[in-house]
Parts: sequence; structure tokens; C-alpha cells
Amino acid sequence: MTVAEVMAELAALEDPKARAVNEKHGDDHGVNLGKLRAVAKRLKTQQELSVELWRTGDTAARLLALLICRPKAFSRDELDAMLREARRPKVHDWLVNYVVKKSPHAEDLRVSWFADADPVVASAGWALTADLVARGPEGLDLAGLLDVIEKEMKDAPERLQWAMNHCLAQIGISHPSLRARAIGIGERLEVLKDYPTPPNCTSPFAPVWITEMVRRQPVG
Repeated sequence: MTVAEVMAELAALEDPKARAVNEKHGDDHGVNLGKLRAVAKRLKTQQELSVELWRTGDTAARLLALLICRPKAFSRDELDAMLREARRPKVHDWLVNYVVKKSPHAEDLRVSWFADADPVVASAGWALTADLVARGPEGLDLAGLLDVIEKEMKDAPERLQWAMNHCLAQIGISHPSLRARAIGIGERLEVLKDYPTPPNCTSPFAPVWITEMVRRQPVG
């Protein structure tokens, strides 16, 4: 399919109700994500088409691009440029989780983004750090991360605050020796304490999140 054909198909899938819901979360598209994934499944991996769709700047097209791309085909600088362009939350989230995490440049970018002056870019560095905390934190100063979180999370911009909170929770979940301190930081800062959580979902408030995830861990 050509870019024009794909864009026409995405336009046909546009749903005003879906757009209204997505716009509440900062995403400017009206395509049901299940239907978007069905298009991606049919197209399969097409790196060149992915790059062309990304260049349109259209949010739905960029989400589709991330589903049909070949993550290892992007250079470090390409991923850095894409992340800095990805201002919509869902595009940012999918880029980090579906593409950057699978790239050989993930660790280099994590270090670079972590201390970036742009809080949206920095949030990607923190998201990658939280993932590393869970997988195996060799080389990470976990106590130092908690120091930064304790000092900066309370007043951080929303996207950065969310990523830092995720890292706080992951430290508490994955590392028993630091669990009490992580819970204590969450209790003192009260970040996301009153976040509206649907029934049967776990609150993002770190003390609750940590406690529930630890409860689910197999004994022994």
C-alpha cells in the first residue's frame, strides 16, 4: 500500500467518539486501537512505509508506523529525533516500549535522555530506567535514584512525574532491601494518592502499587 492509501484507510476508521475519549488523554486521533492493530497485522513489517507514515506527523499514522517498523533498523540519532517529535502521550509510550526498548541503542539513549532538560524527553529516560530496574540493575545506583525521586518528583511536570513514580514503584517491587524506603517516599510525597483508579485496577500511588505487586509474587 502507498502512504496515500493507508492514510485514506485511517481516515475511514476515524470515530468521533473515540477521538473525544483520546483527546481527554492528550491524543489527537479517533482510530480505535484494536482496529489500528488489525491494519498493522495485515500490513506486517514494512520499514520504508513506516518511515513515510511517521513523516506525515499524523498521530494515527505514527502509531501505525511504530507497529510495522523494524526497531533495529533505526539509528541512534533517528530514534532521538523521533522521541523529541513524539509529543502525544500514546505515540511517546509506544515509541519507547515497542521500538526503543528493542533497539541496540536503548542504553545509550536511556543515559542521554535521563538528564535531558526537556521533561518529556527525560520521562523517556526514566521509563527506560524503570524497565532496567525490573530486568537487572547492574550499574544503577538505586539509592541514588531514590534520592533524586525524593527531591524532585513532587514538583516534576506530569509526564516526568509519572515516569519517576513508576521507577519508584519498580524499585520497591523488585528490591526488598529498598522496599521500606520506597514506600516511605511514596507516603511522604503523596504523588498520585488520589488518582482515580477503575475497579479491579491497581492504584498508581506507589505504596499501594508496591504492596499489591509484592503480594502477587510467588512465595519462595
